Amino acid sequence: MELLAPAGNTESLVAALRCGADAVYIGGKSFSARQNASNFDTAEIKEAARLCHRYGAALHIAVNTVITDSQTDDFIREIRKYAEFSPDAFIVQDPGAAYIIRNTVPDIPLHASTQMTVHTPGGAEFAKGLGFSRVVISREASRQMISEITSAGLETEIFVHGALCMSVSGQCYMSAMIGSRSANRGLCAQSCRLPFSPVGHPDEHCLSLKDLSLIGHIGEIKALGVTSLKIEGRMKRPEYVAAAVTAYRTAIDGGSPDTEMLKAVFSRNGFTDGYFTGNRKNMFGMRDRDDVMSSSEVLPDLRQLYRKERKVSVLDFDVTVRKDSPVTITASDSDGFSCTVTGAEPEAAVNRAVTAEDISRQLTKLGDTIYSCGRNSINAGEGLSVPASSLNQLRREAVEKLYSMREERKPYQTYSTLSSGKNAEEKRKPCTSPPAVRVRLEKASAVISHDLTAAEYIILPLREIISADIPGTVKEKIIAEPPRFIYDEEKLKKELKYILDHGFRHLMCSNAAYLKTGRELGFVLHGDFGLNVTNRFSAEELAGYGLKDITLSFELKSVQAGNISCSSETGIIAYGKVPLMLTANCPVRNSVGCGRCRHSITDRTGRRFRVMCSEGYAEIFNSEAIYLADKPEAYEKLDFITLFFTDESEKEIKKIFTDYAEGSQAAPQGITRGLYFRGIK
Repeated sequence: MELLAPAGNTESLVAALRCGADAVYIGGKSFSARQNASNFDTAEIKEAARLCHRYGAALHIAVNTVITDSQTDDFIREIRKYAEFSPDAFIVQDPGAAYIIRNTVPDIPLHASTQMTVHTPGGAEFAKGLGFSRVVISREASRQMISEITSAGLETEIFVHGALCMSVSGQCYMSAMIGSRSANRGLCAQSCRLPFSPVGHPDEHCLSLKDLSLIGHIGEIKALGVTSLKIEGRMKRPEYVAAAVTAYRTAIDGGSPDTEMLKAVFSRNGFTDGYFTGNRKNMFGMRDRDDVMSSSEVLPDLRQLYRKERKVSVLDFDVTVRKDSPVTITASDSDGFSCTVTGAEPEAAVNRAVTAEDISRQLTKLGDTIYSCGRNSINAGEGLSVPASSLNQLRREAVEKLYSMREERKPYQTYSTLSSGKNAEEKRKPCTSPPAVRVRLEKASAVISHDLTAAEYIILPLREIISADIPGTVKEKIIAEPPRFIYDEEKLKKELKYILDHGFRHLMCSNAAYLKTGRELGFVLHGDFGLNVTNRFSAEELAGYGLKDITLSFELKSVQAGNISCSSETGIIAYGKVPLMLTANCPVRNSVGCGRCRHSITDRTGRRFRVMCSEGYAEIFNSEAIYLADKPEAYEKLDFITLFFTDESEKEIKKIFTDYAEGSQAAPQGITRGLYFRGIK
């Protein structure tokens, strides 16, 4: 299995390589999901590629943020620049970014970032169809889920150590909505580490998970068929990288890792393996004073782990020393690289002739190199003298030549023509004027109790459709909303087949897995906000999978959303308390206990965020509802808008629907405009 290490700067990169990483992932100054790390400028990325390839390690470059249309040219320039350094893969979240890379640098491998929320075989197969050769599986996946995904026919990568986000990666909008810092654009403000409590306790941190550690499960993971073990930590210091890589290298190689050192360098009251094992008790924790003190105590020792070069290859020398011929040394390493260097002709010995032992002694001085000494074959004539300094110089020349050979990679061929999305404006269907109004309801009973005949579609949770008796006259308007996190894909397929057989033809696709499943079953497909569509390339790529329409990301400004053109209809959530987090661990249940709950948590400012548990996961909703009825210019260029109802009363639903259907002159108190006008930083 590949051991993949993080590096937020050059020192961390060196630490990773010298401690045994098989591959390293880094980010540039732009388009990386860890924009708050030091990251690498262009010259540093070139040097990083050189160093990785010297060690025989792979370099993966993270370009795993979503991009907007206005960033397209900058993104293409960045990709072309990186391609010159021959990295081994790009890590990507945005389907549009993947399309751009495929058309700009078609030969480079693409790895689907964990931000793509791949956690099922269907999601992996979707990624494969987009041209990805590897998927980084969601951290929330159990061993059983991982096992199923590894059978999908592409490489798999899982996180084995490091920070756990409370939200499923790619589905966290809390930092953006609260502070205009988008996790999907690399600027997460780590809102989940701030105080939140379901009982109003000011010092409780009910959204803060312990760090992940699967070091005790390496054998199991190998048996599952996982390709790569990934350590989180591009924002961590080099000593952390050294400790984690050393421990996991030891475990992979069958040794006994120093887990106490791992805990000392960084933890939040210990570690958890809860998602992998399915035992989700005791997964929450905060970093306390003891954790910080332990870290400071072990840092000096950890620096010693990467002070010296790591030996990664064995070097053989063949030496010829003959009268009237230049001294010749051929150096061959165990990875198949070989070179020959020549020096001056040997002189006749005056006092003492050079011996094979003398020559060998100089050749074995490989201390600060990546080489350990192997076989020395020396053919030396009698009565000849070769200065030790000459032999040392030839040895250094041979090593440098081998380094150059190991580092050399043929640059990728790049292209400058893009085809998909280029003429999207011409392909776009005319906008409905005014935009059609859709409603999302939480209960099927609301379909009967409200007069929603004017709504274009009514979105209902799948569980409600299965359990309720919905009139046949309404079925054509119903869009089924399946779970946003899928634990049992086969069971879910049966449920979808059931509702299809009972006359429900429309399916909301909140995860890429539904694009494949829904199309195979014959549903009319609708793209949800969880697909994180922020540009026309993504919109067009997903439209190609049969989406009738796409709800664009609510992290876009309204003007950006209105300018996205594609062959599917596009719209936005124009009203509602939108989901800020999708979590596989209920913060209320962990704190005070609950069953199927409708509770809330409170932040340090007193704002209350509703929490709803269902289908094995929880959603945390914004404290304020987006309201745009008095701002129709925000959606006038779109085909539809969705009113996302959650805990509103019957009276409120009727009033809000009327506001949007007929127009409103003023906004009520306690609402938000979301990011549609202020945007993100």
